[in-house]
Amino acid sequence: MQVQVLSAKQAAALIGDEDKVILGGFIGAVVPEAVERAIGERFLETGHPANLELYFSAGQGDGKTKANNHLAHPGMVKMALGGHWGLIPRLQHLANNEQIAGYNFPQGVIAQLFRDSAAGKPGTLSHVGLGTFVDPRVEGGKINKSTTQDRVSVLEIKGKEYLFYDRLDANVALLRGTTADESGNITMEDECLFCENLAAAQLVTNMGGTVIVQVKRMVKNGELDPQQVRIPGIFVNAVVIAETEEDHMQTFAEVMNHEYCGRGQQQQTKKTSRVLDAKKIIARRAALELTQGAVLNYGIGAPEVIAEVTDEEGVTELVKATVEPGAIGGTPAGGLSFGATAFPEAIITQDQMFDFYDGGGIDQAFLGLAECDQKGDLNVSKFGPKIAGCGGFINITQNAKQVFFCGTFTAGKLQISSGDGQLTIIEDGHIRKFINQVQQITFSSDTARANHKPVLYITERAVFRLVDAGLELIEIAPGIDLARDVLDQMEFMPLISDQLKMMDERIFIDKPMGLTLAHSTERAA
Repeated sequence: MQVQVLSAKQAAALIGDEDKVILGGFIGAVVPEAVERAIGERFLETGHPANLELYFSAGQGDGKTKANNHLAHPGMVKMALGGHWGLIPRLQHLANNEQIAGYNFPQGVIAQLFRDSAAGKPGTLSHVGLGTFVDPRVEGGKINKSTTQDRVSVLEIKGKEYLFYDRLDANVALLRGTTADESGNITMEDECLFCENLAAAQLVTNMGGTVIVQVKRMVKNGELDPQQVRIPGIFVNAVVIAETEEDHMQTFAEVMNHEYCGRGQQQQTKKTSRVLDAKKIIARRAALELTQGAVLNYGIGAPEVIAEVTDEEGVTELVKATVEPGAIGGTPAGGLSFGATAFPEAIITQDQMFDFYDGGGIDQAFLGLAECDQKGDLNVSKFGPKIAGCGGFINITQNAKQVFFCGTFTAGKLQISSGDGQLTIIEDGHIRKFINQVQQITFSSDTARANHKPVLYITERAVFRLVDAGLELIEIAPGIDLARDVLDQMEFMPLISDQLKMMDERIFIDKPMGLTLAHSTERAA
């Protein structure tokens, strides 16, 4: 049987009112941009499709108009369930105005829900989310008052608590690949990620629904290597061939970077060193914690810079970076290309990566530090009307063997000076990040304590560790006044270590540190 080959406009006509739609992609990677834009245009012209339910595991958008933002019109959506909301301001607006119901679940849980729902299971059982805003005893992952249906419950099995996430019954999947043959088999050779395309296609097929895949090109049957097929044709109903490069950018920052597919010659030329700003200072301090042979995860923001530091210090090959949508090894990209990796050693699906993460596979995780309270709880998911979403933060921080939160001490117009072995605060940020109580619990310190997890909070001027009584200050930067620059900029008084130390002077000198990595005795054993 030959697959239907449709224009984006024809594919948009297949979406009906009340449909439950899975949206594939990670930021801009593997996003079927042409199809989603055509669906949005159809709604603006006809008022259909209306009252959709949207499901997406990762953040999909450019923070402005692309990807999921095309589908965010009043009356077009009645509910959205996603892992990361920070790049879809139009959908955030609908949620903040109580025009839609909405849920924010851990990114990995949603990816696993696609797979488990495809297998006919009633849902996904996981320890991920306990003690956070996703826990039904806290907020249940609901993002506004219009969201009333409970989708998460607590179960006890053999004396241990777990969260049970109800299955998803989607009947449409909007996905993307690179090449399709006449039978609808899809390869992804020019995509930097696979995400959870296969699980989503299987789920919708088993529900008797419609799977639409955007591609770059078509070939005849028999021309594809069957070992490279990522979505078999039996799971594909229609194919849309992108008409322009802009509709099929590899990421929303780059049309095509062959390095993200492991192609081309890896450049040995030395990159320009980043200036010694606050993020580099934080990344340098974090890099001092790296252990040789460790499997890592770097988050967005200051943690992204750690890879630049390890490149500069010549130790990148001594650790193994991973990124939650599936890349292993190589150098993770940043910005709107985050999720892609230059010259990865392997790429697996997102649900498989989170299986590895949730089982404790990450040795060291370096995540952002947005808002922290006196207990040690963190909020990176909600700030007033801004629904950032948790993304993979909960999966990663609850399961990594060691966790390091990395961010500036204050937010706003922070200005610092360094380079001579000292740190000077020229102008402090006007927003305090160390506050009495976080607005939303994305990282549960109580859960971390119960699991005896080592946790550090690393800033440009101070380092804290999680202890039973809250936060303990263990290091301050040379040149910093403890009272003026640290304690007076916090809403609470931390414990102060009897052995309070100065941060390593090398961090604040504008030349390579001569970084060497300690061996991990745990991994060696």
